[in-house]
Amino acid sequence: MTDARIVLTTTDSREEAEKIANALVHRQLAACVNIVGPITSIYSWKGKVENAQEFLLLIKTTEDAFEPLRDAVRELHSYELPEFIELGISRGEGKYLAWITQSVHYE
Repeated sequence: MTDARIVLTTTDSREEAEKIANALVHRQLAACVNIVGPITSIYSWKGKVENAQEFLLLIKTTEDAFEPLRDAVRELHSYELPEFIELGISRGEGKYLAWITQSVHYE
């Protein structure tokens, strides 16, 4: 396991996805954010099954940046309860993983 992590969140528009991605990289909470979509999400919300078009953000960050990154996503996101899931990276290209770690700085 490395210190590098991937965090997932979704938005309802490309504009919001780009706004969040740009802010996270500029704040050095993420080394890189990929935006995938549109995707179709089918989910349960407030007792109903919903079907929505969304954009998935794949946020490359570090374990130590989890809390400030979560706080930034909460601040920037329009959803009442944004998805925020951290995935550990067990292995990867060493230089790439080092780049992630070197690129993420938070205070």
